[in-house]
Amino acid sequence: MTKQVQIRTLKDLARLADVSTGTVSRALANSELISKKTRTLIQGLAREHGFQPNITARNLRTQRTGAIGVTIPLGHEKGQHVSDPFFITILGLLADALTERGYDLMLSRVIPADSGWLDKIVDSGRIDGLIVIGQSDQSKTLDNVSARYRPMVVWGGYEKGQQHCSVGTDNFKGGHLAAEHLIERGCKRIAFFGDPSVRELSQRYDGCRAAMAKAGIEKNLTVVPAHLVAETAVPDISAFLSAAHEKPQGIFAASDVIAMSALRALSDYGLAVPADVKVVGFDGLALSEHTVPRLTTVRQDLTAGAAHLVDLLLRRIAGEETDNIVMAPELIVRMST
Repeated sequence: MTKQVQIRTLKDLARLADVSTGTVSRALANSELISKKTRTLIQGLAREHGFQPNITARNLRTQRTGAIGVTIPLGHEKGQHVSDPFFITILGLLADALTERGYDLMLSRVIPADSGWLDKIVDSGRIDGLIVIGQSDQSKTLDNVSARYRPMVVWGGYEKGQQHCSVGTDNFKGGHLAAEHLIERGCKRIAFFGDPSVRELSQRYDGCRAAMAKAGIEKNLTVVPAHLVAETAVPDISAFLSAAHEKPQGIFAASDVIAMSALRALSDYGLAVPADVKVVGFDGLALSEHTVPRLTTVRQDLTAGAAHLVDLLLRRIAGEETDNIVMAPELIVRMST
């Protein structure tokens, strides 16, 4: 019986294939610099002999970790968790997109105590690049770090003059669509539920306000800085409903989670949706299809957004400069209006 050749290193595999170690390394990485015939031969030999390349050694040679950091900064809403439906949705999409490109995902949730939190992440040496989910109230920090650390892309709202590269939705247009729809449904008193001190939510509020100004009813806009976390949003909204001299005819919630909290608070208060109050959310999460009544919402294309985040980041890792991406929102009309 012929004794099986033991393949422990790239040099062993190169000797067996009668090629250089560099050719073996590139062939195992499926580099098109190596002919398809040679790649097929080397990859077949590696499988036959159960050879797995030393990933740690390869990373040391290429100065790559094979990991992409994904960070959620919570400067404005410290009670939010990774289990938030929006975070879970976009994290799942990012994990799929990164895995398909051969990267691991390293997740961190950060409550910024000072402006140095982002420097610690990008200087850790543990990641090849960073995706930040949401600007929170950290836009200045993102701008400062992006000036020296290029492989970083942020999910969030775009503002002229920003230094960091972002992917997100046209929040102003989304807010405008939501308010226009409520006005078309006969609402003259509209309440905005959300904290307009945060960039994305501020842009949604500005769009809502512009649509109401166009209709001549801007003075009837009320702002309720409801939290993004359901446990605190419901009491916020209930307190507003109890104190309000005139109840709103329409509610534009800055997120689907806030909108779901509004549905619960309105029901507890004895107000029917949409007969007494009409409600529009923002995000287009899968959960919005399962509320009672089913939620009208402004949809963000999170699948395309995650793909853009990964694509732009890998291009920046390769040394390219990339533009910001602002996607169009879509109004999804359901039973809550």
